[in-house]
Amino acid sequence: MRTAFFVDGYNLFYGLLAGTPYKWLDLRSLLTHITFIENPQSSIVSIDYFTSPIKPQLATRGRVSKEAQDAYIRALRASKVAVHFGRHQLEPAKAPRFVDKNTHASRQDKVDIWKLEEKETDVHIAISMYRTACQQVLFAMEERVEQLVLVSSDTDITPALRAIRADFPHLIVGVILPHRAGLNRPTPGSLKDHSHWLRRVITAEELLLNQFPNRVPTHKKPAIKPDYW
Repeated sequence: MRTAFFVDGYNLFYGLLAGTPYKWLDLRSLLTHITFIENPQSSIVSIDYFTSPIKPQLATRGRVSKEAQDAYIRALRASKVAVHFGRHQLEPAKAPRFVDKNTHASRQDKVDIWKLEEKETDVHIAISMYRTACQQVLFAMEERVEQLVLVSSDTDITPALRAIRADFPHLIVGVILPHRAGLNRPTPGSLKDHSHWLRRVITAEELLLNQFPNRVPTHKKPAIKPDYW
């Protein structure tokens, strides 16, 4: 089954990889493993990875965090993963003041904050999935994608899944939630309702067994795993 993947990089990082020693993830290898379990006849046609460039001034490690992201992007591209960038938007905003866990938020007691949002990623994923479904009529039957798989737990993409299921009933739609085993996170019902199958968790063993080598050859200088990863 010819399969195209659409990966929400921000969701993948914070849902699955942050705080673990598995950030140097070989995404193609992991997705090959998971889809083989779901259907041994699956084959990867494409992997599209959507993210936004880190703002060094807001990152935990500053410029080092940006360099780590750059190295990982180069490793992904070397493994034939297409990378698409959105953007981060930083703007002043107001939010309810935090007093303590026992005090409810109040709209009458707000403080000034900086609000950081990732922009364009959700829409880009949704449009890319739908366009991929539309474009299959341009190919010979043996070259057509038969399955679209979303790697995200973001329910903002639900309308795209619903539309694809309605307009292209011959396509299989799968969802892989970037959730670590043992965290007991709830399954987004809307993603489950509009997919043919859904993978709920990814184990630490699967992450461990699907890592890039510390040094990944590229067309230019190699991508080297960051020391603190």
